[in-house]
Amino acid sequence: MQFLAQAGLTYTKDPFDRERFQRIRDIAAEMVAEGADLPTERVKDLFCNEVGFQTPKLDTRAALFDDAGRILLVHENDGRWSLPGGWVDVDRSIADNALKEVREEAGLEAEFVRLIALHDWHRRNVRAAAWNVCKAFVLCRPLGGDFQPNAETVGIGWFTLDALPPLATEKNTPEQIALCFAAHADPAWVPPVD
Repeated sequence: MQFLAQAGLTYTKDPFDRERFQRIRDIAAEMVAEGADLPTERVKDLFCNEVGFQTPKLDTRAALFDDAGRILLVHENDGRWSLPGGWVDVDRSIADNALKEVREEAGLEAEFVRLIALHDWHRRNVRAAAWNVCKAFVLCRPLGGDFQPNAETVGIGWFTLDALPPLATEKNTPEQIALCFAAHADPAWVPPVD
């Protein structure tokens, strides 16, 4: 409903339709507020920040491996672990953003190697949201650097597939980490796309 309301508000020229689409947006916000146990006004504020044709948000996750074949994970502030990554900035490509996130969260310089997968967040990860997210997993090669504690992460570690720490599954699941191991081992890897 939010998508229909936002598209309608973007493209309609009729003032009466604008009223109708605004009411649909309000109803969608009320439904999300009820299901998420949030104040309706807070949800409306979130919805009203989105303008134009609604598209999915884009998230990158970088998979880096050491010489022993272990994958790099960053230790989040909440105690869980994830691949370095985050929302793609508007002025960056998927590859550039992944390298930026590796630098910011892990303190490492890296180079992009290839795409591992494009996943739909709602199909693969655990958290529901009012918007859709496309997750781009990319293989990168570490070039060096040193971790420094920062606003997002408190440490880094290199892990084997059979010894993964507790994961931030809204960011990456054990199955997605396994996919990264498979892509790293296969030079002819064909990225799956949802």
